Amino acid sequence: MINFEKKQIKIISFVIAAVFVLSIVAIGISQYDTGMASAASSSNVGVVDYRQLVSSSPQLAQARQQMQDEQKKAEDDFNSKTANMSDQEKSDYANTVREDMLKKQKELLDPIVETVKANVQSIADAKGLAVVLDKNSVIYGGQDITQDVMSKMKKQQ
Repeated sequence: MINFEKKQIKIISFVIAAVFVLSIVAIGISQYDTGMASAASSSNVGVVDYRQLVSSSPQLAQARQQMQDEQKKAEDDFNSKTANMSDQEKSDYANTVREDMLKKQKELLDPIVETVKANVQSIADAKGLAVVLDKNSVIYGGQDITQDVMSKMKKQQ
């Protein structure tokens, strides 16, 4: 029974960590724009490395630390509350914990995403760019404003 609990805890810990890492990647991928052909040929098109902007956000380190703290609290809470539960009850509670962790992750990441978007828009407006695409969706052309956005984000610390 104890081996099962340890295995369950390891699985939950792994799932929580994996969800956090995958969501960071998903944020970048969600910005992928397939309608690049006509926009990329325009002279007022900007490009940014969205993943790099999110991962270099000064707020991300704090969000990661908060997420790790939440994960630790969730693991401790899970261990204490499931000590006398049946396997089905443990599984149900694990699902609840997972959902709570996903909500917390979204709560921590949304402000970062909004900050990146606002900074991209600000730089794009200042440079007179009508469209800004993720760098990974552009084959050729466009003015890369990634470093400008990163500089602006660092000044806001």
